[in-house]
Amino acid sequence: MRAHRRAHRAAVRAGAALLATVLLAGCALSGTAPEAAAPADGRPGGASASPAPTGPKDTARTPALPSALTSQRLDWERCEAPRGGEAPGSAWRCARVDVPLDYAKPSGETLSLALIRKEARDKRRRLGSLLFNFGGPGGSGVEILPRAAEAYGKLNTRYDLVGFDPRGVAASSGVRCRTDEEQEQAHRSIDLTPDTATEEAAFVKDAADFGAGCERRSGKILPHVGTSDAARDLDLIRHVLGDDKLSYFGFSYGTELGGTYAHLFPRNVGRTVLDAVIDPTADGIGHARNQATGFQRALENYLRSRGENPKAGTERIARLLARIDRSPLPTDSGRELSESLAITGIVTPLYSESGWPALTAALEEAEDNGTGNGLLRLADSYNGRDERGRYDTQSHSQRAISCADTKARPTLDEARALLPEFRRLSPVFGPLLAWDTAGWCARWPVEGEHDTPETSAPGAGPILVVGTTGDPATPYEGAQRMADELGKGVGVMLTNNGEGHGAYGGNDCVTSAVDGYFLDGKVPADGTTCG
Repeated sequence: MRAHRRAHRAAVRAGAALLATVLLAGCALSGTAPEAAAPADGRPGGASASPAPTGPKDTARTPALPSALTSQRLDWERCEAPRGGEAPGSAWRCARVDVPLDYAKPSGETLSLALIRKEARDKRRRLGSLLFNFGGPGGSGVEILPRAAEAYGKLNTRYDLVGFDPRGVAASSGVRCRTDEEQEQAHRSIDLTPDTATEEAAFVKDAADFGAGCERRSGKILPHVGTSDAARDLDLIRHVLGDDKLSYFGFSYGTELGGTYAHLFPRNVGRTVLDAVIDPTADGIGHARNQATGFQRALENYLRSRGENPKAGTERIARLLARIDRSPLPTDSGRELSESLAITGIVTPLYSESGWPALTAALEEAEDNGTGNGLLRLADSYNGRDERGRYDTQSHSQRAISCADTKARPTLDEARALLPEFRRLSPVFGPLLAWDTAGWCARWPVEGEHDTPETSAPGAGPILVVGTTGDPATPYEGAQRMADELGKGVGVMLTNNGEGHGAYGGNDCVTSAVDGYFLDGKVPADGTTCG
């Protein structure tokens, strides 16, 4: 689990779980790109009559892009089926856009990014393109958007819905670090909450081996998969699509990408919504601390919903995990449920109230029958493992992007020192999150960019920031800090009093406010609350 990142995998995998409707399945310089005049019809984006010959720039230190990139014309074709899935319906078209591998050398080698689009149904009243990022990092927008698109049907009347695989993800030169067999072996043998010196050594060695595998298989792209470069890609995509400003809907990690874009290109910000918001002021340890608090809060809300005392229920689950650590549970598949997999299985259904019955059934099976089938199924969904034992590569991309972003490389001693505090925050999730601070980027082959992302965006238009009070993965307090960091008159706070990771589509009040903003430009009053 990675603070605000790895734990989001369950929501990304479900697609619509980001909407709380389904569970499973930086530099400080402002942008320098010239701001286009507002379209005469008041649209948020609008087609550019003639693309700027130099293309978008983000800071004074970044060279202008060559016309070979800024004058690209996209070739939209029928989409192919993703691995293990089905091709989207006939309304969807796919294309590729070239971006610089290294923005410091914009005329050098390029990457090809995958795009998917469903055109607006009302062509006469079309507002432009609406780009989505569903989080992770590492979620494939090309795969997720068609599965989740029904929830955006109203927006699709006037917007082209556009998804993309960010650099280093899936069909956009996706990072790969391990084989399926190596993934399976790690899940089977590595204790993510080590109790002995031997387990600690194996834990760190496994983390270092993962990074070495990334460098071996994806070394060329590894230094260039950070969020700042993904934000630069967003601006080039906006330009090539023909929109004067970026209309954008970001969830979870997608809110960090959106905030980074707003900082780099404040004058190109169009109608933007950030839902399930990451705290931009927290470093890696801060995110782990926030998430220990958030998941414990969600667990206690779950226990209360069953009429169980939260403290007693937490202690009961902690005792179960301790028993599993001593003696893993058997399953019908022949695989064993370890403590690490059990914690992952408990995390997964806490993303949405709709997952709580699955958590109840899985815990009852483990406690009453002494078997781990339910928790293992939940953990496999989170870990991207299918029934044939194949793993997707989202965890590879996620780690590569995270470690390219953050400078932090905590040691084992530093992680060990966090344990008392983190156990107090959450006896169930705290130890794993504390150890993870040291294991996630251990001996990573690429240096990180910053301690925390820069999201101040003076001069940008209003950005709607949606925070859910019971969000387990990106706690509500982070949304408040994002709104503050974006700046006065930019960050507009909308509170959802409820549960789950993401509010749009799961709360009618939030959905109505977001739709009104995207479609009609109606900005809710800052501080609006939806009950």
